[in-house]
Amino acid sequence: MKTSPTNVTSASGGTKQFIATVTGTSNTAVTWTSSDLAIATINSSGLATVLADVIAGEVTTITASSVEDPAKKGTSTLTIV
Repeated sequence: MKTSPTNVTSASGGTKQFIATVTGTSNTAVTWTSSDLAIATINSSGLATVLADVIAGEVTTITASSVEDPAKKGTSTLTIV
């Protein structure tokens, strides 16, 4: 399983779309999470939204976890510029 883009930047208040590619199963559903909700949130469609007051240099990890097998994960890094 992988996510793309792998490393991405965004300005404070911006959005970025992430895509998960699940292989080896017919169930391609994923659950999205952000490692730091004070930096960015992410919805069920993989759209991350950076909060308006985040300063440059902050970093959060975006993770997609397979619904069928939560041990299968893909990660991306979102850096605020």
